[in-house]
Amino acid sequence: MSDVHVGTDTRLGRQVAVKLLKPQLATDPAFRMRFRQEAQSAARMAHPTIVRVFDAGEETVLDASGHEVQLPFIVMEYVEGRLLKDIIHDGPLEPAAAVRVLDGVLTALEYSHRAGVVHRDIKPGNIMITTSGQVKVMDFGIARAVSDSSTTVAQTTAILGTASYFSPEQAKGETVDARTDLYSTGVVLFEMLTGRPPFRGDTPVAVAYQHVSERPVKPSVINPKVSPALDTVVMRALTKDREQRYQTAAEFRADLEVAASGRVPIRKEADAATALFGAPTGSLTAPELALRQLTEDDTVSRTQRRPPVVWIWAGIVAVVVIVIAVMYWAFNLQPQAEIPSNAREVPALAGETWEEASAQLEEVGLVPTRVDETSDTVEAGLVIRTDPPGGEIVDVATTIRVVVSTGRQPVAVPDTTNMTLEQAKAALEQVGLTAGTESRVNSPTVPADVVISTAPAGGTTVAVGSAVNLEISSGKVTLPDLTGQTLAAASDYLRAANLGLNPIPQPDGSCPAEEGSPVIRQSLAPGDVPQKSDVVLAYCAGGASNGGGGGGTGGGTGGGNDNLGQGQEISDNGIVVDRR
Repeated sequence: MSDVHVGTDTRLGRQVAVKLLKPQLATDPAFRMRFRQEAQSAARMAHPTIVRVFDAGEETVLDASGHEVQLPFIVMEYVEGRLLKDIIHDGPLEPAAAVRVLDGVLTALEYSHRAGVVHRDIKPGNIMITTSGQVKVMDFGIARAVSDSSTTVAQTTAILGTASYFSPEQAKGETVDARTDLYSTGVVLFEMLTGRPPFRGDTPVAVAYQHVSERPVKPSVINPKVSPALDTVVMRALTKDREQRYQTAAEFRADLEVAASGRVPIRKEADAATALFGAPTGSLTAPELALRQLTEDDTVSRTQRRPPVVWIWAGIVAVVVIVIAVMYWAFNLQPQAEIPSNAREVPALAGETWEEASAQLEEVGLVPTRVDETSDTVEAGLVIRTDPPGGEIVDVATTIRVVVSTGRQPVAVPDTTNMTLEQAKAALEQVGLTAGTESRVNSPTVPADVVISTAPAGGTTVAVGSAVNLEISSGKVTLPDLTGQTLAAASDYLRAANLGLNPIPQPDGSCPAEEGSPVIRQSLAPGDVPQKSDVVLAYCAGGASNGGGGGGTGGGTGGGNDNLGQGQEISDNGIVVDRR
């Protein structure tokens, strides 16, 4: 019915499975609308044994004829593992392994039925066993979207795959409920124990007919390893009349646990009161048989036409006395303060660590099992809740699911290097992070208000909502005091990569030239200056003395020229001129 692709959630950085419906199924508007509604119902369910649905929508594509078609799709949790169908293909499972798998399936159904969602298509192809052994049930609500649409019977059969897992009411086209899932679960248990479904035929119609009219053989007939206790559970789950079948997933699982321990589950029969006041249609109670005998049997002689008046009044008085006694007993009944010896109260464990919670449960005779879940409010490692919740009375050795917080959902810090401050803040907010402190640092190359680095660095995994500190370029560099340095050394220092400034030599004829042309002043004061600034470096370029008139001037000029490069000379106003 669909093509499944591996996808990546770019917002949260997680791997997902994208299920895209076949084009031939997307032409029915009623199907598309029903599919969206059921995808929304399935998305509300969050349980470790159910494959999560994250999103649903429609993709516009072109069909073979070039027309636009709206293809519904759903985005689901990506699960690594094997389908139960492939595992059964390798051969029947050991009874203990089959019981463990079915316990996970029934746990998922118990949760979904409480949420009002009936699966309608329980089969090994919709059950996956993860690499860690976790049972995952998928495709909740998809079968209902198909069956409630206007697709033909042939299309529906193609979508649902095989009729081997139909319940009798599904095969007859009747209204289905939670007990339909339990029948299909019984078929899955039969197949796990024997390696094949209970009914087989040449066509789906032939198989559906067998579900309605034929009784399956016991699994032990096919696989002698199956115990009589498991035979009893399977045969009750496959009862044609849903009133005689398991009524809830919890009831099914309870009998399965009893059978796994080697004991045959005992089905409770109706007591005498039920038989008297709720006899099935077509059966007769003892008074009714006696009345029929009196009215139809002419050999019985009646001694009187009606009971004596004394008996009637005695009966009325007896009933009144009994009613008064029961009412008196009920009004004076004190609530039982003590818990029965075979029951336990689930302790309140919210806020405890897993070690503390498991120790408390084991101390009162309950079995803890850990389930991890992300939480924005509960600190990592602490218990969020339990199932059943604290305060509930349960049987001894009941498995208690302890939901432990793994903290906030992790997210990778985006690489904001070389982004502007506004761009960096937007990138952080997009993945659920916040901008922390902003520190300005000097840089010779990074423009002002552009991010140089972050703490934590880009690519680091942190919790959602964490603050990321930003180091931003000030657009300046720190200029040192260069007076006293030689002109060559000062120029090289300014051009260095850590400054990137532009030195401009300026000869000063008011003082005699010195060897190395030391800098006597600089145009910009030491301290922070804008990037790539021009820095004028003044140096002495006059003659040896001020005497001698024109000769002194010529000497000074000549001395100054000794420090200039090839092709350079000093103009009358003392500025270096390049004549090249």
